[in-house]
Amino acid sequence: MKPIRTYTVVPTLPPRLGRLRDLAYNLRWAWDHATIELFRRLDRELWEATGHNPVLLLGRVDQGRLDAAARDEGFLGQLDGVSRALDAYMAEPSTWFARQEGPTPSPLVAYFSAEFGVTDCLEVFAGGLGILAGDHLKSASDLGVPLVGVGLAYRQGYFHQSLDEGGWQRESYRDNDFHSLPMTLERTGAGEPIQVLIPFPGRTVGAQVWRAQVGRIPLYLLDTNVEENLAEDRDITGRLYGGDQDVRIRQEIVLGIGGCRMLAALGLDAAVCHMNEGHAAFLALERARRLMERYTLTFEEATEAVRAGVVFTTHTPVPAGHDRFPPALVERYLGEYAAGMALSSRDLLALGQTRPSPDEPFGMAVLALRMAAHRNAVSRLHGEVTRQMWQGFWPGVPVDDVPIGHVTNGVHFRSWISHEMDRLYDRHVGTRWREEPADRMVWEGAARLPAEELWRTHEQRRERLVAFARRRLRAQALRQGASYERLAAADEALDPRALTLGFARRFAVYKRATLLFRDPDRLARLLANPERPVQLLFAGKSHPRDEPGKELVQQVTRFVADPRFRGKLVFLEDYDLAAARSLVQGVDVWLNTPRPPQEASGTSGMKAMANGVLNLSVLDGWWAEAWEDTREIGGPGGWAIGDRAPLLETEEEPEERDRRDAEALYALLEREVVPTFYQRDETGLPCGWIERMKISLARLGGVFNTHRMVQEYTERFYVPSAVHVMSLLDDEAAQARSAAAWIARVRTAWPEVRVESVSPAPNPSLGANDLLHVRARVALGSLSPDEVEVQLYLGRLGASGELDTGGAVPMLSIGQASGGTHLFEANGVPCGASGLHGYTVRVLPRHVWLPSLFEPGLVVWATPDLPPQ
Repeated sequence: MKPIRTYTVVPTLPPRLGRLRDLAYNLRWAWDHATIELFRRLDRELWEATGHNPVLLLGRVDQGRLDAAARDEGFLGQLDGVSRALDAYMAEPSTWFARQEGPTPSPLVAYFSAEFGVTDCLEVFAGGLGILAGDHLKSASDLGVPLVGVGLAYRQGYFHQSLDEGGWQRESYRDNDFHSLPMTLERTGAGEPIQVLIPFPGRTVGAQVWRAQVGRIPLYLLDTNVEENLAEDRDITGRLYGGDQDVRIRQEIVLGIGGCRMLAALGLDAAVCHMNEGHAAFLALERARRLMERYTLTFEEATEAVRAGVVFTTHTPVPAGHDRFPPALVERYLGEYAAGMALSSRDLLALGQTRPSPDEPFGMAVLALRMAAHRNAVSRLHGEVTRQMWQGFWPGVPVDDVPIGHVTNGVHFRSWISHEMDRLYDRHVGTRWREEPADRMVWEGAARLPAEELWRTHEQRRERLVAFARRRLRAQALRQGASYERLAAADEALDPRALTLGFARRFAVYKRATLLFRDPDRLARLLANPERPVQLLFAGKSHPRDEPGKELVQQVTRFVADPRFRGKLVFLEDYDLAAARSLVQGVDVWLNTPRPPQEASGTSGMKAMANGVLNLSVLDGWWAEAWEDTREIGGPGGWAIGDRAPLLETEEEPEERDRRDAEALYALLEREVVPTFYQRDETGLPCGWIERMKISLARLGGVFNTHRMVQEYTERFYVPSAVHVMSLLDDEAAQARSAAAWIARVRTAWPEVRVESVSPAPNPSLGANDLLHVRARVALGSLSPDEVEVQLYLGRLGASGELDTGGAVPMLSIGQASGGTHLFEANGVPCGASGLHGYTVRVLPRHVWLPSLFEPGLVVWATPDLPPQ
């Protein structure tokens, strides 16, 4: 039975408690312990039962408790203090961004992501990508960066995991009641919900807009579950990563094209769009369409301005991990839309293909790479992997010059650090760590943390983790109708004093969740040592369609049931933010065992590090970077499993790599990790372990946080991109037209460009202090010398005779030569370190607005058989 009218019930708050509503609807509470404690104080059990949702808490709490709180002077004093803190935070005029750039009236950046993990109750995320996006918004808020988030409001979000008696993962979905969440429906001045209209074949899909306020940052979420839509379209925003390719492309059209139209409907004109992965890449088409309409531009002209204002962050180190759609599906959904921009189906498909052909799938990452001027991976090693992966996109460009950089991920410390560690840092590191965690000098204070206080704080968190795990295990057992004996075992699982290792992440094959179980007998001996006990906590979900991943979950749960591991190994089902926080705050060691180099970043280890937890990880993702940067001091207060793997596939079988890494892992645990933990002084303190905790915090705390990350994005990409876009669109987009005409002219002329000769030939043997003098004669066709950059490219030769580690030196134009060619010269170039070296010459197009000389993908190299000049 459908209602004829709907209405929303809101809590009846006594006037004195009115500010509770303001606090509940600003998600700053998600990283403010004082505000969380205020809501807990109303009803601790209800706070847990509502999934840490203050809006639902206020709607369900007993009216008598509210009335009592309104008369409680202690509660009112806490309420006033927390309210003043929120008001001061929101009104702060001197944020980091304001000090750097001055006030900005409109949003500078629109940050698009398919998922956002801001807090437990707002279930529009699946895992690390979404948590990273949520932490990005929080740090942007703290720093005052004028940014808005753009995503989708999933009615059922991601799945909830349960395990059957055989340990097989089952998925279930629950409806989100948006009206009971800390978000509001955006409305017009007349009070009607704002409607965004999105073009689909033969129809228009409508979407309403929900806003979640994340501190200073609004997060706007599109919701297609509106009555005017067809049933299939109402389900577009039903489940995160659910459905087949047809559903996925419709979701990504809503996110990209609908997201841009939503910003316009809200009156928000962001200069820069940041794509967190390629899911939102269709936004580039919509931005081009709008510019074509506004300035009467061609698609090519509009594209120059679009590229200048798009940042693309890729998190996926394997090509198969990116969304790719059949050409027919893309034509079906976007053919008519593209025709409105005078794009043929062939032109449209070519935007998402590396080598355009009728059969090649349309890649969202390819579209994003093609339409973004700034591209980055999420760790130093991931940058190397990504440049190799996409080198073919820029033919003739050496892998080191492929225009994909890296901005290493971080985590939002205040969202992940326990309340106890929070207070410990305040006392001994100083409160600046809260506002300026990216200042490395701040974290030097971690080296002075009192050993006993640090250890007791950590032990308290381990005890709380054990209590949390026991509650979860009991709930799992009750759901499965377990016996009294099993319930009793759940209540006694784990030892709050034992060395505790945590492994929690998505269960995908490459993450090797079962690496530690390759030799069960050896592991059992390690865990069962009565003098030095060890215990393991596992958690994680496998994608519903990832059968091999589900098998890994089942394998781990079978070991849980093995009598040798009973009580010392547990698997917590339905891994969520509450479990993640408990684990990263309470374990002693964070275990990470991916098959390198397939881990892009791995931010869970950073969250653990922020709590003083030590990392035991393969040298992949962020840990390769952290370990390499601090290995001169004996490592960053953790351990590296095995050696760093080569970036490219080798002849070594994965099985052999797994065998070697498992052996290295066992050896580390037996010889270093366990002995260090249990080596105590006369007061019972593990001094060596505590010293590693301090080293980890002091050396890594100032680097692997999202404040540093967002500052880097802002300084390297956001601000320069905004300036570039504004210059291209100034004077009715005159420079955009000029840029498009120039690049078209260069592409036409490029076949005429060649290096005619290079001289002189170097002496067979040169001293380390000698200088090279090289001259090149270059044919430029119709191009002028100031439209190109001629470079001397030199370096050490590898065994194959190729330049292994090349570097470029610009050559100066020194005049015209015969036949219309031009002379370029490099003088006084140092020979460098001893060894076999070589050089060549290359030519690249150059223009003041090109973000990289390699951007157009045009390069001409001198051929080895050139005649001497």
